Amino acid sequence: MQVTIADLKRGEQGIIIDVSSAHIPLKLLEMGCLPGNTVKLLQVAPFQDPMYLNINGTHLAIRKETASYIIIEKTIHE
Repeated sequence: MQVTIADLKRGEQGIIIDVSSAHIPLKLLEMGCLPGNTVKLLQVAPFQDPMYLNINGTHLAIRKETASYIIIEKTIHE
């Protein structure tokens, strides 16, 4: 089973493994949503959408549907 950003719980983090560029807006790629970058879930809005993330120091809010296309590998946060 593949883990995506949408599967993260508050405070968890991971490393982006793959981005399905057909479903990801170019703006997200330009803002650092690329393979190899670290992502951490900071906060989730009511009804679980959107998700507020820190991707390599950049703070982004993305829809949960979009987050489900970004495959990650969970890491243990310190």
